[in-house]
Amino acid sequence: MEFQLLYNEYLNLKFDRGLPAIKTDSFEYCLCEDDTAELFFIGPEHESFTEWAYELQPKDPNYTVSPDWKPVLSASFNHLDVYDELIFYYLLFTINTTTSVVHKNPFNAMNDFMKNYCFFQFAQLTDAATLNDAQKHQLRDFFFFFYLYAHPVNEETLYSFSFSSQDLVHTKTNITMEHYFSEYHDFYRANLERYSNEINLTPEEIDACKDLTLQLLGLLEGKQPKLSLPPEEGLDAILQLINNVDNLIDTYSDNKTKVFEMMRSFLLDNRAAPYRDHCFSTLLQNFVCYILYFNFDEINHLVDYFKGDPVLCRRVINKIFTETIFMQRIMWQNHIDIAEYTRVTEFFDEQARRFYL
Repeated sequence: MEFQLLYNEYLNLKFDRGLPAIKTDSFEYCLCEDDTAELFFIGPEHESFTEWAYELQPKDPNYTVSPDWKPVLSASFNHLDVYDELIFYYLLFTINTTTSVVHKNPFNAMNDFMKNYCFFQFAQLTDAATLNDAQKHQLRDFFFFFYLYAHPVNEETLYSFSFSSQDLVHTKTNITMEHYFSEYHDFYRANLERYSNEINLTPEEIDACKDLTLQLLGLLEGKQPKLSLPPEEGLDAILQLINNVDNLIDTYSDNKTKVFEMMRSFLLDNRAAPYRDHCFSTLLQNFVCYILYFNFDEINHLVDYFKGDPVLCRRVINKIFTETIFMQRIMWQNHIDIAEYTRVTEFFDEQARRFYL
C-alpha cells in the first residue's frame, strides 16, 4: 500500500482541497454524519479501519482489586501483564486514529495540529543529514511526546514507551511494538471464529489492517519513506523547506533572511485557504523545532527582520507561540525565561501573555 496516496487524500478532506477522491486496493475515505472522515474498507460491509478493534478493548484492570485474568497474547509475551495490555491497546488506537479527519473546534484545534505535525516529522528526521544522531534522538523523543500528549493519552501511556535504535519499545518489558502489533493481528486472524461477535472482518481485511498499522508505526520509527506535503500554487518555495529538513537548515544557515522573506511573502499574499494556512503554520513550527530548539536566541533575528512592520511581526510571533505549546516545553527544557526576551514579548497578544507571562 502506498501510504502517501492515503495521506494526500487525508489532507484533501481535512483542508477541503476539492481534489478527486483517491482509493487504494483496500481502503477509501468516507464522510461521517458528524463532519468527520474515516478510512473504510471498500465493499458493501463498510467497516471502519479505526473501529475494528473497539470491541476488543481489554477490560480495565485498574477497576479491579486483584485482576484474575491474563492478557490475550500471554502465550506469545509471557512477561506482559494486563496493565501493559491496556496501554498497548491505547497506543494501537492512537496510531490508527492518525488517519482520522476530526471535526475541529476551539478546544481541539491545537492538539489536532500538534499530533499530525509530529507524525509528519518522524520520517523527515531519518534522512536529515544536517542533524547529528544526538539531535535526531532529541527531536524524535520530543515529537513522540507531543504525538501522544496531543492525542491525548493518559499519563501512564505517555511515559511507557521509548526508542531503541529505530524500534519503538515498551520500556518496562522491552517488547518491540512492531512484534506485538504483528502478533496481535495474526492472533485475531487465526481466531476469527472464536471472536465472531466482536470482529466483523474477513481474514484478508485483518491483513489489510495489519499492513496499514505497521506502515503507520514504521513512519513513527523512521523506517518508511518520508511523507511530503503535496504541491499548491504559490507555495513551491515553502514546501521545499517543509518537505526536506536539510533545505530549511541549510537555507537558514546560509541566508536566514531568505527564510524570513518567504514568511513575509506569504503573509502579504491574500489567498487565504485552510491548506495554505496549514503549510505556513508547519513552516513556522519547523523554525521552532529545527532552529529555536537548538538555539533559542535565533528568535532575536526573526524579530529584527519583522520589527519594521509591527503588524506582521505580531502575527508571526503569536502564531509561533500560541498555535502549539512546543515553545513552552523547549523553554522548560532549557531553563529559558521568556520575560528576559522583552523584544519578543512586546509583540505578544493577550493569549500569548496568558500562556507565557
